[in-house]
Amino acid sequence: MPQPPDIVLLGADWRSRALIRAQLIEEGFEVVATDSWPTMRRHLRPGAKPRLAIVDLQGLPDPAGVLKGLRALMKPDRVLVLSALGTVDPADIQRLGFDCIARPVAMKDLVTKTAQAIRSVTPEGHD
Repeated sequence: MPQPPDIVLLGADWRSRALIRAQLIEEGFEVVATDSWPTMRRHLRPGAKPRLAIVDLQGLPDPAGVLKGLRALMKPDRVLVLSALGTVDPADIQRLGFDCIARPVAMKDLVTKTAQAIRSVTPEGHD
């Protein structure tokens, strides 16, 4: 069975998703990016989960539903959420236990936060 990627990234906007994915790959991470929750969910199977899930709420249909579904599939410390105005309140994101990064965010800061989160999850931490 193939190893899961380091990161699964969900983002509705292809430009943002492509930029984030490209930068994370440049930093040495294996990244699968998708624009839909059903596709992301397929990458979160037991025994084959990524070390980290990143969800960009900007433009995402039903962001609250996605976060609730993600909470059931991933440990909260293995999720980074990019907040966006008009979606889910950052306080609600943090109540779910997720690390929340507010927009706008510098790519350097996102990469640093991603690296810190991945370092805190050992390979044996895969579910």
